[in-house]
Amino acid sequence: MAARTHPTARQRRLGAELRKLREKAGMTATAAGALLGGNQARISNIETGRVPISADRVRTLACNYDCADEALIDALAAMTGGRTRHWWEEYRGILPPGMLDLAELEHHAVELRTAQTSSLPGLLQTVDHARVVFQQGVPALPPPEIEHRVSLRIKRQAVLYRQDPVPYTAIIHEAALRMQFGGAAITKAQLKHLLEMSERDNVTVAVIPFTAGAHPGSGQTVLYARGPVPQLDTVQLDQSHGPTLLDTEAQLAKYRTVLDRLRALALSPKASQNFLHAIAREL
Repeated sequence: MAARTHPTARQRRLGAELRKLREKAGMTATAAGALLGGNQARISNIETGRVPISADRVRTLACNYDCADEALIDALAAMTGGRTRHWWEEYRGILPPGMLDLAELEHHAVELRTAQTSSLPGLLQTVDHARVVFQQGVPALPPPEIEHRVSLRIKRQAVLYRQDPVPYTAIIHEAALRMQFGGAAITKAQLKHLLEMSERDNVTVAVIPFTAGAHPGSGQTVLYARGPVPQLDTVQLDQSHGPTLLDTEAQLAKYRTVLDRLRALALSPKASQNFLHAIAREL
């Protein structure tokens, strides 16, 4: 198979998980390569996501690595993806790869939790709000790229509407709700949209009011994507240079705790809806 020039985050993660299994088994890359009729270089390229691997070969490696976790093996086999081309690939080469990795992460997650202090979750933004957000980019983005970014953001929201919608919890600080991106009219429409989304069975909106005081992770945007097995959970952090993905157990445990503490500080879903209504009435 031809080598990939730019493997996706999901492809790199598959390779990284296979490397973990090999190292846990105490097997060298050379010995692992021989299992597939190749050499050390082939395994190295698989483990960096540069060379594709089939589901059958994932199972072959897992068997020889003495991995008895069938749920993990099935999840890794599913990550090979075959020749499936997903909708976000149409943006490849047009938008930064990190934005496409986020769409891919959300698409495959079995549950999503996010906490945001100074901005609203992308999956809950209106078109007008999203456009204003991207217009604030530094350096300024050209209009066509702004529209591509808006389009990608809105299409990502399909995970909340599809036949098997992902369970989604959004913990939003009052500061983000009161920022008038684009003025009062756009803000009011955005708050109305948040209220409508909060009525969906799979969506929970929880507001942290100013009166809640100090809290962990102030100013940081956190997304926790639960995978089909705990070993494949992922945390995404927004950084000025783009999204950062974390997946070590220590990092995952840290952000599960952060999100749990933030959820405990937030209002109940019903009280959050009332809070949103009150802010909208002030506009």
